[in-house]
Amino acid sequence: MGRSPCCEKGHTNKGAWTKEEDERLVAYIRSHGEGCWRSLPSAAGLLRCGKSCRLRWMNYLRPDLKRGNFTDDEDELIIRLHALLGNKWSLIAGQLPGRTDNEIKNYWNTHIKRKLLARGIDPHAHHRPQALHHVAAAALVPAPAAKPKPKPAESSDDGGRSSCSCSGSGSSAGEPRCPDLNLDLSVGPPDAPTSPPPPCLCHRAWEACGCQAG
Repeated sequence: MGRSPCCEKGHTNKGAWTKEEDERLVAYIRSHGEGCWRSLPSAAGLLRCGKSCRLRWMNYLRPDLKRGNFTDDEDELIIRLHALLGNKWSLIAGQLPGRTDNEIKNYWNTHIKRKLLARGIDPHAHHRPQALHHVAAAALVPAPAAKPKPKPAESSDDGGRSSCSCSGSGSSAGEPRCPDLNLDLSVGPPDAPTSPPPPCLCHRAWEACGCQAG
């Protein structure tokens, strides 16, 4: 269900406001304030729509409206605010006292756009197209490939390895070149030499004789 219209369109005036209508609207608001725009036209004796009264007051009849051309400072402020807020003209107008959102929007489309284009700046993205083109071109250039590191030359000698001088001629390929030495040494008196058995008195071989030496 849509919103009901604020007034009957068949009984309202359209077109340019007359001086008498402006005076009635200003006198009523000065006496009673803005109030409800839906009921204001009938209370002020105007055959106008409430929206039409609001726009007429806000954009033309308010006593705090700033008349005249925009200054350079206002231009720069509008450009900075538009870069942050975009086409939110009511918020931009809130930062410029005495200027209306509709006035700022019209001024943007007719003057500031041309000023930005003359500077080489995109009025929608607020950047310089040429600078952006150079940045994009630099990003597309591939980085130089890293050169492979040279491999160290393999030497045929042992490269300082210690060689063993005790390699035997009969060692096989699977055996170590230097066999482990037995370092398990013990310290003690030498073993007594064994004396041969005494000769047999019967002049027989000792192994065959059963006699014992005296």
